Amino acid sequence: MSYTNYPKTREDAKSSGATHYFTGKPCKHGHIALRKTKGSCVDCLKVEWEAANISRAAYYSEYNKSDAGKESKRRYYEANKEYVKARANNRPKEAQREYKKKWNQENTGAKNALSAQRRSRRVTATPLWLSAEQNAKIKQLYIQAAKMLGLTGTKHQVDHIIPLQSDTVCGLHVPWNLQLLSVEANQSKGNKYDENLGVAFPKGDGNA
Repeated sequence: MSYTNYPKTREDAKSSGATHYFTGKPCKHGHIALRKTKGSCVDCLKVEWEAANISRAAYYSEYNKSDAGKESKRRYYEANKEYVKARANNRPKEAQREYKKKWNQENTGAKNALSAQRRSRRVTATPLWLSAEQNAKIKQLYIQAAKMLGLTGTKHQVDHIIPLQSDTVCGLHVPWNLQLLSVEANQSKGNKYDENLGVAFPKGDGNA
């Protein structure tokens, strides 16, 4: 980069109103770089900023693990739930996978608890009056989901059209409330339910 158009001294920079100047000589740390008219060598500042960023990153890494940090994040999430979800969904897919993988590794207990909750909700939401044929349909849908990766190259999951748990409505774990969705589509849907979609109840089972 050419610095020929920059003032040669701080005094020249001040008198001309320039924000930087270039002496062509090394600073006390050996950098031959631009210098701020109201400050120091820009390379020195970069070193200081990088060190400060590392320090801040280490601080927040420890803070986020503390009870106070976790409570602060929980309050922020509750107050900005939709924004946080939208921002997460807009991340590159590779970044989402890496984040999920890292979270699972660092939160094994929480992951196991969530899995247990999901299993419990599914069991609770499965009516005792389902017939053997209807239970077989549910099992077959999960088998089909496992095969979709080989058939389409895209991993699929069994989704509850009406979520088993949400803020507005809770569905049942029954064949007519299940559908196959790609992992991406299912994660994007979350626990939301579109009332315009409706659920087609099989004859004789809708009010059982």
